[in-house]
Amino acid sequence: MSPDSFVKRVNSLTSSKTPFFFLIDFEKKEPLVFSLEEAFEQQILFNVGGYSNYVQPSVSKKSYRLTPKPSSVDRYSLAFDRVQEHLKRGDSYLVNLTFPTEVVFDGNLKDLFYSSKSPYKLFFKDQFVSYSPECFVKIVSGKIYSYPMKGTISSSVINAKETILGNPKEIAEHATIVDLIRNDLSSCAKQVLVNRFRYVDQITSNDSNLLQVSSEIEGTLNEDWQGNLGNLIWDMLPAGSISGAPKPKTLEIIRSVEDGKRGYYTGVYGFFDGTNLDSAVAIRFIETHNQTFYYRSGGGVTSQSNCAEEYQELLDKIYVPTL
Repeated sequence: MSPDSFVKRVNSLTSSKTPFFFLIDFEKKEPLVFSLEEAFEQQILFNVGGYSNYVQPSVSKKSYRLTPKPSSVDRYSLAFDRVQEHLKRGDSYLVNLTFPTEVVFDGNLKDLFYSSKSPYKLFFKDQFVSYSPECFVKIVSGKIYSYPMKGTISSSVINAKETILGNPKEIAEHATIVDLIRNDLSSCAKQVLVNRFRYVDQITSNDSNLLQVSSEIEGTLNEDWQGNLGNLIWDMLPAGSISGAPKPKTLEIIRSVEDGKRGYYTGVYGFFDGTNLDSAVAIRFIETHNQTFYYRSGGGVTSQSNCAEEYQELLDKIYVPTL
């Protein structure tokens, strides 16, 4: 589907209050829109904010484990150093650097999808699974909300909450993304404000717990937003929390330092129920190529970042949040 076709179809479906599911890749080259029947027929299963197109089967209490192979550390270090060169030149303030890590996984993607617990989940044709904790945008009663997520720490760290909330690098990084998202929302909404700044949620996995820092931003849409929802979504992409700032130049840096295209990883997916919209950033993402599993993860890099710490955060995000 072309970008123009995507925008037109979303605008048409929203105007007629017809429910649909959508998926857009990070590069904005392969957007997709499905009716609920089309999605199910094409082996696309989703749960978006509690609305799903499948019946949850009984699942075993099997403990799924993803064991990373540390062979990618040298390639990550090289990309990190190149990002630092751009930061020192002032090309960007914040670059979200991501990397695929080969993992040993003793299951299959559909069972992993059913067994994972997350506010947003997607199983795509046995090609990848996303169990994302991060909302992209939510529209309820003419209000638009975004919840940028930036800052992760293992709860096993002593005084973990106080540590991440007091970390100067994390404070600056989060503030940069909140400001970027405020600007993005201001392009389609008025009265944009930050309701909550840097609150902490806990994410539970088989092996450990993570603390994740988020903020809540709200704006008021124009009354005709439903006839322009396709344009609204398209113009805000890619999501600021998984790109960086300033966005145009940072996207150039990402393309030059990362290993190939991200594809649907760090894209967005969502569901319009006929009245309101909910959507997610496609993170916590495991995909398969030639019978090998790869977990895609990353984090924000600034001039204050330490390569070893950033790589460890990338590894910390390789987990399964089980039921």
